[in-house]
Amino acid sequence: MTVFEGTFTQVDSLRFAIVIARFNDLITGKLIEGCQDCLKRHGVDPNPEGTQVDYVWIPGCFEIPLVARQLAMSNRYDAVICLGAVIKGQTPHFDYVASEVSKGIAAAAFQTGVPVIFGVLTTDTMQQALERAGIKSNKGWEYAMNALEMASLMRQIKGGMNSSSNNYSITGTTQALPISSNSFVESDVSPEV
Repeated sequence: MTVFEGTFTQVDSLRFAIVIARFNDLITGKLIEGCQDCLKRHGVDPNPEGTQVDYVWIPGCFEIPLVARQLAMSNRYDAVICLGAVIKGQTPHFDYVASEVSKGIAAAAFQTGVPVIFGVLTTDTMQQALERAGIKSNKGWEYAMNALEMASLMRQIKGGMNSSSNNYSITGTTQALPISSNSFVESDVSPEV
């Protein structure tokens, strides 16, 4: 029996995309700092001018799933990290946005086979968001750790499936699952009547 487990080493060839919502940028700016710090300390060059991390700024959290899915489908990234903050107000807007963003991010990962990390804070107050973005701890660090581990794990799994031996190296490329616009349309096979 083989055990697959993600690691935080051998990161030289890993590529990441970070999707950042501008809305609540006081919070997302701090999440980016934590994310970059973690990546750097684990050997990834987080420099926007470098070759390992691309940054994509978008208006708000609701737009995250669309952009994350497009990035994952590009086959250029080993993981996509989604950063945002949805803070509860006095209307049901919070519920709609938080729900759709979480479902959309999960769908993007499932549909493409690329780890898409849910780094969207959903808090009741600005104070809670600030605590999670650096006052008490920085969740951006955790989101980067998740991305490193999942990128490594997916490479191992894909390498293991393509290898006939038990020597599972961390090599290969990330492939997206084929997705067509008619993937949920009835098949060409007619049911028997």
